[in-house]
Amino acid sequence: MPQVQLSAVEERVYQAVTALEVRGHVPYPDLIAEEAQMPEEELREPLHTLTERGLLHREDSPMTGLDFGPRWCARQTA
Repeated sequence: MPQVQLSAVEERVYQAVTALEVRGHVPYPDLIAEEAQMPEEELREPLHTLTERGLLHREDSPMTGLDFGPRWCARQTA
């Protein structure tokens, strides 16, 4: 996989998502913001950019009637 140049904010957000996944947490925006130590409102652009670059993907709640909002997951490269 080719190296992708990320901004400092994109790197923080990506690292936050992967850290949450490694610990078994669901990467909802509020947890990503907490992990990245930034306001949740500032996540929109980096999440969008990382998704466009194929590094993250959005998943909606799989359980009908229990929508806790979107979660953002790192793409599996293996």
